Amino acid sequence: MSKKLLAAGMLLWAAFAHAESTTSSVDDTMVVFARSEFVNSIADIPSNVTVVTRDEIEKSNAKSLEALLKGRAGIQVSDSNSGASFSLRGLSGEQAANNVLVLLDGRRLNSLDLTSPNLNFIQLNDIESIEILSGSAGVLYGDQAVGGVINIVTRSSKDDRVTVSASYGSFDSVNANVATSGAINDKTSYRFSATQDNSDSYRKHNASQNGALMGRVDYENTTRKAYLELGYYDTEREYAGSLTKEQFETDPTQVNPSNKDDYSHAYTRVARLGFDLALSDDWLLKNEFIIDDTTEHGAIWGGATNVDSGQAFLSSQVEGKHDTSAGEAYFLFGVDAGKAEYDYKSSFTDRDIEQRTLNVYSQYKYPLIEDLVFTVGGRYGRVKDDLNDQAVYPDGVKLKDDANAYELALNYQISKKSRVYVRTESNFRFAKISEQAYTPANVVGLKPQTGLSNELGWHYTDSDYSIRIDVFNLQLEDEIVFLSSAAPPNGGLFNGANVNADASERNGASIYGDYYINEDFLVSAEYSFVDAEVTEGEDKDKDVPWVANHTARVGMNYFITDSVDVYSDAVYTGSMYQAGDYSNSSGKVSAYWLVNLAVNYNINESLTLSGSLENVFDEQYASYVQYDGYYPRSERAFYVTGTYQF
Repeated sequence: MSKKLLAAGMLLWAAFAHAESTTSSVDDTMVVFARSEFVNSIADIPSNVTVVTRDEIEKSNAKSLEALLKGRAGIQVSDSNSGASFSLRGLSGEQAANNVLVLLDGRRLNSLDLTSPNLNFIQLNDIESIEILSGSAGVLYGDQAVGGVINIVTRSSKDDRVTVSASYGSFDSVNANVATSGAINDKTSYRFSATQDNSDSYRKHNASQNGALMGRVDYENTTRKAYLELGYYDTEREYAGSLTKEQFETDPTQVNPSNKDDYSHAYTRVARLGFDLALSDDWLLKNEFIIDDTTEHGAIWGGATNVDSGQAFLSSQVEGKHDTSAGEAYFLFGVDAGKAEYDYKSSFTDRDIEQRTLNVYSQYKYPLIEDLVFTVGGRYGRVKDDLNDQAVYPDGVKLKDDANAYELALNYQISKKSRVYVRTESNFRFAKISEQAYTPANVVGLKPQTGLSNELGWHYTDSDYSIRIDVFNLQLEDEIVFLSSAAPPNGGLFNGANVNADASERNGASIYGDYYINEDFLVSAEYSFVDAEVTEGEDKDKDVPWVANHTARVGMNYFITDSVDVYSDAVYTGSMYQAGDYSNSSGKVSAYWLVNLAVNYNINESLTLSGSLENVFDEQYASYVQYDGYYPRSERAFYVTGTYQF
C-alpha cells in the first residue's frame, strides 16, 4: 500500500476514534451484486458501494443511463459514437469497457469484442436501482471486474402495476414504454415490458432506433425459487465518426465523410433460467443458466460487416451460515463456466473465434468479535481461445491461460451510525477475443492483465445526513492496451497492435455527502481525485491518458409542494490527455461543467408529468478524443415525459 494511502488512512482512523454511539441504524440499503442471500446490505460489504434508487431515477428524469450516471461515484463517461462506456478508478476511456463489469440483474453485458456494452435497450422506467461498486471485485466476478462493477437491477415481478409512459424531446426523440407485473397466484408472479426508443440524435447521420421486449415468470414456495426470463432486443444506429479539432469547433453536428454510410443493426435474443433450493434453514443452492445470441450487420469505413456471436453461461453456487461466539459466519462456494463464439466477416477480414472459460471461487466472512467481520476469498480462472483470422492467423491458433484473485478485508461497525472498512483484493482480465487477433508479429497470445487494489473507507449515516470517505491504491501489471506505436501483426490492416503494456498505478480518494436541509430540501455533493501514472518503461511518470484527475457533482432536490419537485445537478469533468497519448505530447483537453434541470408534477396518484433540460448552458464538449479525433456530445436538449400508472 502506498505512502499516500497510508497517510490518508491514519487521518481516517483518527476520525473514527471520535465517532459517537447512537441509536439509529447504518445504511441497510439492500443490494444483490454481493451474490449472497445472507449478506445483502451495504453495511455488510467492505467496499465503496453507491446505490441509485428508483426515487432518484424518477426525480432526475434523465433520458439515458449515460445522463443518469455521469459524475456519480467517480464515474467518467466516454462515448466514441458507438455507445457509452463507464470508467471507474482511473481506467482510461479506451479501456473502461474492458475493465469495468456491467451487469443486468447479474447478467454480463460486456461485449465479446472491444465495443462498449450495449445499454441502448435498457429503459430507466424498467430499473429499480443501480448498484455501483468502485473497486476491484476479482473474487466474486473475476474477469474484467478491475475498476468496479455496475449492476442494473430491474423492477420486481411481485409489484402489482401497469405503467404506460411516453416522452418527446430534442432531435425528434420519441420514447414509448409499457410495463406490467403482478401475481398470477400465491406462488407465481410475472413481469412484461415493451419499449421503443427512437432519436435522430445531435449529429447528422447518427440516428438510433432501439426496441425491446422482455418477459419473466417467477415461482416461489417455502424451499424453492425458480424463474424464466426471455428478452428480445433490436438496436440500430448510424455512426457519424470523429472530427478534427477545426471541424469540432466549426460545426460539431457534421458527419465525417469517411463514415457517411456507416451503421449497425443488431438483433439479440436472451434466455435466463434460474433455480434456487433451500437445503436447510442455513444452506442454499443457487443455479443459473444464461444463453444469448446476437446477429449484426452493418458497414464500417464503407465496407460491409456481418457478426454472429453468442454465449452460454452456467453458474452454480452453494452458500450457508453458522453460529460463532461473536455472531453468524457466512460461506459461499461457486463455479462459473462459459462458452462464447464470435464470427466476424467484413470487406477487410474474416475472423472466427471460440472461447471457453471456467472459474472456481469461494468467500468466507467470519466475525472476529462483535461488529468486526473478517472476509477472505479466492478465485481461479482459466480461459481457452481457438482463434482463426484470415489476415493474421490464417492457419488458426489455440491459446490458453489462467489467473487467480484473492480478497482480504475487515469491516468494523463502530456504532449504529458509522463503519470503517479496509480491503486488499487482486484482480485480473483476460484479453478479449478480438484483442488476441491483433497482436505484434512476435507475440502469439497476450498474457492476462493482473492487478492489486488496496482500499480504506469510512461511512457515516444519520437520519438527516450521510458522509462517505474512501481512499484507494490500484496497481496494474501487463495492462492490455492498444498502442499505435506498436508493430502491427503480419498481414495487419493498420498501424499499431494490442500489447501487454508497462505497469501503471492509480492513487485516489473520494468524498460524498448529502444533507436534508429540511424535509423538503435535499442537497448532495461528491468529489473524486485520481492520480493515474505509468510506473515503468519509456513513459514512466507520465499520466495515463483520458483520465481526469478531478471529477465532481453537486445536486439538489426540492419539493415546492406535495405535487411538484425540482431536481438539478452540475457535473464537472477535469482536463485530461487525449486517449492513446501515453507520451503526454498532444496537450490536454479542456475541463467542462454540465448543468441539468428537471421538474416533476404529480397530477394525481396515477399521472405524472415531467420535463427536463440537459446541458442547460449549452456547453460544447467532446465525450471522447483520440489521436486528434473529436467525438462531440449534445448541445442543450429538452425532454417531456408523461407516465400513467393504472
